[in-house]
Amino acid sequence: MSTPNDMLRNELLDRRSRLEIVQKNSMDMSQIQDLLASVDHALGHMDKGDYGLCDVCHEPIEKDRLLADPLARLCLAHLTPGQQHDLEEDLQLAAQIQKEMLPKPLVEHAGWVIAHHYAPAGLVSGDYCDVLTSSEDTVSFMLGDVSGKGLAASMLMGQLHAMLRTLTALGLPLTQAVERASRGFCESTLPTHFATLVCGRAHRSGTVELCNAGHHPALLVQGDSIIPLEATGLPIGLFCNEKFLEKSVRLQPGNSLVLFTDGLTEMEDESGRPYGTERLIELVRNNSSAAPQVMVRTILDDWTKFRGPGFKVDDMTLMAIRRKGDSSSRQ
Repeated sequence: MSTPNDMLRNELLDRRSRLEIVQKNSMDMSQIQDLLASVDHALGHMDKGDYGLCDVCHEPIEKDRLLADPLARLCLAHLTPGQQHDLEEDLQLAAQIQKEMLPKPLVEHAGWVIAHHYAPAGLVSGDYCDVLTSSEDTVSFMLGDVSGKGLAASMLMGQLHAMLRTLTALGLPLTQAVERASRGFCESTLPTHFATLVCGRAHRSGTVELCNAGHHPALLVQGDSIIPLEATGLPIGLFCNEKFLEKSVRLQPGNSLVLFTDGLTEMEDESGRPYGTERLIELVRNNSSAAPQVMVRTILDDWTKFRGPGFKVDDMTLMAIRRKGDSSSRQ
């Protein structure tokens, strides 16, 4: 079985081959020679078995930084002021791009209302959240979680966002869109990368098609009845030829779906007790008639109160989707 270092070695060897090709046709040799020297330095340390250690403190470099840049030679604590400034600028830019990719906080279309809350643990997030109004009679929604954290995970999230937006715009059946996204994700990332994902397509008729690739169950809210809709496949990107199934449910006016990432249910309080799915389900049941934006705000308030003064340890995203038509909904 391949190890992360084997995969990084293959990536470095591929970079070296590409640099050698460019070297033959380039007039400016200095930059290419510097890059080749950096690749050879990394490969040499792989051969010695001490790859991935900081040149200064000899402690392991952060894993997500190595995945994003296999040539990294310093841990975050020992970056030069100039390097720290460049990294901060990259993170700020990535955060701005990610913010602009998010859907509007409240979307109303085709008889549906969708609200969400998106909270990165740091400047950027590996969570994925999107809503697309592709026709007059349907609205598509996606929520997922890319493996890893930090800048590397946010870059992968951006890649997934672009692929699914393009595939959804083509009007493909839901399972085909997810299968193609999974194949593209698998072929363009390291085998250690994958993503859990819920994709849905809600029709004006009340029918919702759901494809759940290894993500937490969506919660179907029908009055006091809360039904977890389990995953229909493995996470995307694990295998390049994955197949996925879809599940169809019909929501009556006033029924809802609640989607979330593990940053919600795995958050621990000061005693180490997780928020948990059972607490979430009970809260949703007690607020089953709430409008989506109220449902999201209620869950967020309870989650914030539960964790107390502790810090967020993971990205957290929450989405509520409701079929319109129930005049008793609390606004």
